[in-house]
Amino acid sequence: MADSSFDVVSKVDRQEVDNALHQASKELSTRYDFRGTGATIEWSGEEAIVLTAEAEERVKAALDVFKEKLIRRDISLKAFDAGEPQQSGKIYKITGSLVQGITTENAKKISKKIRDEGPKGVKAQIQGEELRVSSKKRDDLQAVISLLKGEDFGIALQFVNYR
Repeated sequence: MADSSFDVVSKVDRQEVDNALHQASKELSTRYDFRGTGATIEWSGEEAIVLTAEAEERVKAALDVFKEKLIRRDISLKAFDAGEPQQSGKIYKITGSLVQGITTENAKKISKKIRDEGPKGVKAQIQGEELRVSSKKRDDLQAVISLLKGEDFGIALQFVNYR
C-alpha cells in the first residue's frame, strides 16, 4: 500500500483579502465616527496594505475594522503583519503586509515537532515553502494535523493535498 500524505502550507487567498479590504473601505467611508478623519485603506503593491488617517487613534480603529473583516472571511490574523502607526506630516500611516510561505527556520521547527511528539513512522520533508508529511497510516496523519493545530508557530498553517 502506498504512503498517505498531506502538505503543510501557509498561503492566503488574495481574493478574500481583497474583499475584506473593500468591505473595510466601504465601512470607513460610511461610519459616523470616521467622518472627516480622512481614514482610508488601500493596496500598496502586491502584498502590502496601507491605512491612513488624520489621528493616531482613528488609524488604529481603521486597523481594527480591517482585522474584523479578515476574521469574518476566515483569514487568520497571523497572515497579516501590521506595523506601528507612523506620522508623516498631518497624517498617520500603518503599513501591513501579508505573510505567506513557511520559512526554512519555521519548517525545521515544525518537522522537529513532528519527529519529537508525533506518531512513529511519520516522515516530514521540507519542499521549498511547504512541508510534506507522509505515513503509512492515515490515522497517524490525522494525529499530526491535530498536533500542529494545537501548537503556535507564529504563522497561519493550512493542510492541503490530503491523500
